[in-house]
Amino acid sequence: MYRSTRTDFLTSLLTGAMLVAAPAFADDATEERVKTALSSDIRSDAEKDRDANRKPVQTLAFFGLKSDMKVLELLPGGGWYTKLLGPTLAADGELHVALGTGRVSERVLTLDGFENVTALDFDPGFERDGEFGTYSLTNDIDFGNGTYDMVLTFRNVHNFTPEARAKINAAAFQALKPGGVYGVVDHTARHMEPKTRENRRRIDPVRVIHETLEAGFELEAFSDLHYRPDDELRYEVGRKSVTGNTDRFTFRFRKPEE
Repeated sequence: MYRSTRTDFLTSLLTGAMLVAAPAFADDATEERVKTALSSDIRSDAEKDRDANRKPVQTLAFFGLKSDMKVLELLPGGGWYTKLLGPTLAADGELHVALGTGRVSERVLTLDGFENVTALDFDPGFERDGEFGTYSLTNDIDFGNGTYDMVLTFRNVHNFTPEARAKINAAAFQALKPGGVYGVVDHTARHMEPKTRENRRRIDPVRVIHETLEAGFELEAFSDLHYRPDDELRYEVGRKSVTGNTDRFTFRFRKPEE
């Protein structure tokens, strides 16, 4: 019952947004490049084991990725998506990464074929905040002004305070060209549920929508690609009974055309 209610609520909330159940790339070349990157030897078996769950081909198609875009990936972690985006964009596009780029710079950008991927060099001032270990950003952040076609972040926004998320959203908005896409995926929390040790790595999708609209974006679409009916939204995402099967929301925001 709860799951049905949550879905109905989100559907009614996203006025004008379109649920895309079966996304497809706009061109065959981009899809083939993503699939080629998926089979690359630079990806570990552990990374490939996550493909079925993370559905990268469908997810990147939903966001509208094209191989000639200039893309910014935020908080790339160990580079799971960087290893797909870099080769896809290598010939005709451009990939930059920003915020927490230490691991990906050491482990991925040093590999053959990633010479043209750029890690933006600035200190955001990460600082642990409060009992749940979310991060504040003590410094201003700037990804540039109107140069990117797409900004993407995967399972990261829950890690930050509301103030830090506002900084990231504002910088993403500034960095995008008019009409540019801001793609966000994260672990779902129950709507309006207080933060606890169990849900600290989840976030309320309604809160994410509200905050991103406040930055000036329009919500264009959401997808059920990562809907998981057996995730009760009760447990820490790293628990053995949950990990790899969390319910995640997938939103496509767009910077308005001028």
